[in-house]
Amino acid sequence: MKISKKTKLFLLSKLALALLIVFCFYFAVLTQSQKRQKIIGVSYMTMNNSFYQVLNEEVEKRVDARADKLIIRDPALDAQKQVNQINDFIKKGASAIIINPVDGNNNKLIAILNKAHKKGIKIVVVDSQMADKAHVDATLLSDNYQAGVLCAKALMKKKKRANILLLEHYSAMSANDRIRGFTDTLFNKNYHVVGKLNTLGQSEYAYPAVLKRLKTQADFDTIMSLNDQAAVGAIAALDSQKVKQVGVYSVDGSANMKQLLLNNQNAIATAAQSPKEMGKLAYKLTYDLLAGKSVKSKIKLPVHLITKDNIKNYNVTGWQ
Repeated sequence: MKISKKTKLFLLSKLALALLIVFCFYFAVLTQSQKRQKIIGVSYMTMNNSFYQVLNEEVEKRVDARADKLIIRDPALDAQKQVNQINDFIKKGASAIIINPVDGNNNKLIAILNKAHKKGIKIVVVDSQMADKAHVDATLLSDNYQAGVLCAKALMKKKKRANILLLEHYSAMSANDRIRGFTDTLFNKNYHVVGKLNTLGQSEYAYPAVLKRLKTQADFDTIMSLNDQAAVGAIAALDSQKVKQVGVYSVDGSANMKQLLLNNQNAIATAAQSPKEMGKLAYKLTYDLLAGKSVKSKIKLPVHLITKDNIKNYNVTGWQ
């Protein structure tokens, strides 16, 4: 059957119209999807720490499941760099910011978070806190003070007296809370703090600092570390000098520290926190805020002590 030229033109016009309708529908759906997509900015004080890597994994997989966009930045312990990152989140139209502050007292960081909040951006602080909480929607952290208390009680149970070297991170409020919980609990005059080292919570800073102290002033028999990363560096320094009588206490519950509790004489205890739970809750808080729900302004997650006595009850290859 021969189709006339007129019929062909009619059919082609119908096909073109159908294609146009399909294209318009696809474009409308795509545009609407883009309008609905939320941007979440995250900045942790350093990604050179498996705690923040695991925490972020929990956030990222949930944000991805919603087809929203997660922008991840690493300030590498530089407060000014973190300020610049927050400013970039604002420019990119972020709906919310999850931040672990490099320095909770930094005035520039406080100011840029205030600016973000005034623009309607939700602010969730994790694993630490800001000195000025006026423009923070929610703060989520482990019970850092209690972590220090647990380590102190473990020390007092093990030894009647001790000369203690503290490994600190002066600008991190969470680290300060841990050390304060530890020192507040050691009310007995037989426990002396003989030195303090600012290690920034990093193995690569703790190792040379403790090694130097060992060689110049080996006046301590106990180390209290703000976190496991610094503790691992300290234990490496002790091992390098074949020192076996210095007990190391810490906070985190990382795989590295748990393995040392199994295999190293100097590793005594770590107060464990859970980056997995923190990541899940950070995500929930963020999206509850974006949905207009009310949330608690401050949430503390419980910690528990892992020692040589109970280490076999834990998975030593990863985080809890």
